[in-house]
Amino acid sequence: MSAAVSAAKGRPRLLVATRSEHKLRELRELLELEHGDLVSLDELGVPGDPIEDGATFETNAAIKARFGVHATGLPTLADDSGLEVDALEGGPGVRTRRYAGEDATDEQNNRKLLAALDGLPPDRRGARYVCALALAIPAVGGPRGGLHIRLARGTCRGRIAMAPRGTGGFGYDPIFEPASEPAGGRTLGLWTPAEKHAISHRARAARRMAPRLAALGF
Repeated sequence: MSAAVSAAKGRPRLLVATRSEHKLRELRELLELEHGDLVSLDELGVPGDPIEDGATFETNAAIKARFGVHATGLPTLADDSGLEVDALEGGPGVRTRRYAGEDATDEQNNRKLLAALDGLPPDRRGARYVCALALAIPAVGGPRGGLHIRLARGTCRGRIAMAPRGTGGFGYDPIFEPASEPAGGRTLGLWTPAEKHAISHRARAARRMAPRLAALGF
C-alpha cells in the first residue's frame, strides 16, 4: 500500500466518511478489522462535507466515499442508510435523516413519521431499513483522480410501531419493530447491540463488504 495509506504503526488505515459517532461505532463493531484501523473525518481533521444530492442510497454513499478519497488519499468506506415505509411509497428514503428538517433530531423525525401513519393498523405499517456501503479505492497507475467503487447493500424488514419504545440504538430504532417480532413487540430500541448486529441492515451490508476489505489487507 502507498505511504498515504499506512499509519505510523504500520497498520493500513481505512477512512469512514462520516461524522456520526453512532455509525462509526457500529462499523467498528461490525467489521472488526484484523489488520487495519478505521478512522473518521473528524479524527483526521477533514473540513467540509460533500453534497449528498443523489436519488439513491448507493449514489449518496459513493459521493461520500469519493469525497473521502479526494480529501485524504486513503481508501474510504461510506455509509448511506435510511428507512423506506410502504405507506409513504418508499419515503422518507434518502431524506431519512432530514425528514423533519435539515437539522431535525431523531425525536422530531420519529414524531413526524408517527403522525404521517396515524390511524393505520400494523399490517399497513410495513417498512424496511436500507444500508448502502460504498468503498472507494484510489486507482494505482490510473488517471489522476481515478477511483474504483465497490458497493454492498443490506436490508432489514419490519414495521413502524404505534408509539416509541426503548432508548437503545439511534435514528428510528425506538419505533421500528423487526419482522421477527409480533405486532406490538420489541422495537430495535429495546434490542441489545448484539441482537441488532445479527439482523440489522448495516450488519448485512458490512458482512458483504468484509471480504473485499480483507482482500485489500484490512
